[in-house]
Amino acid sequence: MFADSASMDYRMAHMPVDASMWLAMVAIVAGLVMAAGGLVPRRLPAGQAREVLEPEPGPVPEARRTLARRRLVAVLSFALVVDQMKPATLAFMLPGARAEYALSASEVAWLPMGGLTGTVAGSLLWGHLADRIGRRAAVLLAALLFVATTVCGAMPSFEASVFMCLLMGMSAGGMLPIVYALMSEVLPGRSGVMVLQAGLTTVGGYLAASGLAAVFEPIAGWRILWFVQLPLALALLVLNRWIPESPAFLASRGRLAEARRMSRLFGLNTTPRAEPGPRQGPGALFGRGYLVQTLIICGYGLAWGLIYWGFLTFLPSLLSKVGVGVKPPQILFVASLLSIPGTAVGAWLYSRWSSRKTMALYGAIASVSLLALLLIPLHSAPAVVLVLMGLLTGTSGVVAVLGPYAAQTYPTAFRGMGSGLAAACGKSGGMFGPPLIAWMTSFMSLSRVAAVVAVPMALATTAVAMRGKETAGRAADAPGPGHAGERSAEPEGAATP
Repeated sequence: MFADSASMDYRMAHMPVDASMWLAMVAIVAGLVMAAGGLVPRRLPAGQAREVLEPEPGPVPEARRTLARRRLVAVLSFALVVDQMKPATLAFMLPGARAEYALSASEVAWLPMGGLTGTVAGSLLWGHLADRIGRRAAVLLAALLFVATTVCGAMPSFEASVFMCLLMGMSAGGMLPIVYALMSEVLPGRSGVMVLQAGLTTVGGYLAASGLAAVFEPIAGWRILWFVQLPLALALLVLNRWIPESPAFLASRGRLAEARRMSRLFGLNTTPRAEPGPRQGPGALFGRGYLVQTLIICGYGLAWGLIYWGFLTFLPSLLSKVGVGVKPPQILFVASLLSIPGTAVGAWLYSRWSSRKTMALYGAIASVSLLALLLIPLHSAPAVVLVLMGLLTGTSGVVAVLGPYAAQTYPTAFRGMGSGLAAACGKSGGMFGPPLIAWMTSFMSLSRVAAVVAVPMALATTAVAMRGKETAGRAADAPGPGHAGERSAEPEGAATP
């Protein structure tokens, strides 16, 4: 259908939906349901022969362990790039979608809002799936949904596009919590690696989205940006064979021999046991000793979400109005590329200097960059690239440190809930950010919108600098100032049940 629309400049708005397309949509849904059913593992009864039949794993050479760790980091980083690229692509689709469907700025905002609302729901759904079917299987199912939602590019009505973006967001929203859960269980004690991974993949996702838009959108319109993601999603399916299952999940399913083998392969000091931990409700996040830190983390995440999912989503459209002289995708591609070194520095600062000060530093970079748009000549491409480089460095640094910081702030008993809340706050910016920015752009200039968006980030940064807890240089469960009642830390490298 898309290829046949070439004679109409790839405009498919209001085209009739024939029987073959309905059949294909039904097949996609049926295939996803069957795949999900096939991925549900069966819990082995106690004492079943699996434990007897599988021999005790032997020693693993250090070279093989190193290869397994590096390959895991590489594959999961690729998964995060694909994950970040999906919603980031929405920013470069808005001008084309608005023109084709003849929509106002507030109407076209439903497209990113639908996709980013899906990411919030996906964080909750995929968090449950990761506990139900396993980390590796949840990544595989998310990749299948990535493949399926590339059909977004063929939706003839705007309402159908919004619905498909909602499904796309559900697949993208769950990848980040799964990856961090798997990384923390297979490669514990490596917060610097996770910070570097989060920052670079965030930049990489935006870099890939802006690069693909710069190359393909002038050739085949905005819809092609969905279809060019298909090879990347298929590659993620192939790479899934090198993603291990969490030893803790294997042990909880009675697959102790496999859990021991995975623990030996990745050099864990102990093999997890299927032992129930203390139960803590969501209220623990707002209980004595954690209320202030939870509010700080939530505010920091919400401020980042407003910038990344709100302001950056409409930035290509806003730059087009200003008339920079260079196409917005090309400007954002160059700015993303130049921001990579600054993001990499954040991992070193977080682990070697100070987690709290690193968070405040990158929040300040994002805020100052937004305010700088009030001072620079917006018709000057070099000046705009320089400021956007600072903005993308700051925003990618903020999201890179937020996840590890939240995990280290809370004890093991409710660390998962704390990390999930931090992720949900960041993604919630996609629910209110696009319509808010669309409303402001109807009567405000680019520089004034940037100044307004800078205020929440500046306030959150101030709160982190004044009241944030320092987590660098200690294990995640080590008690911080004013938390003498928390239990002591586990040995670094030990696998938490």
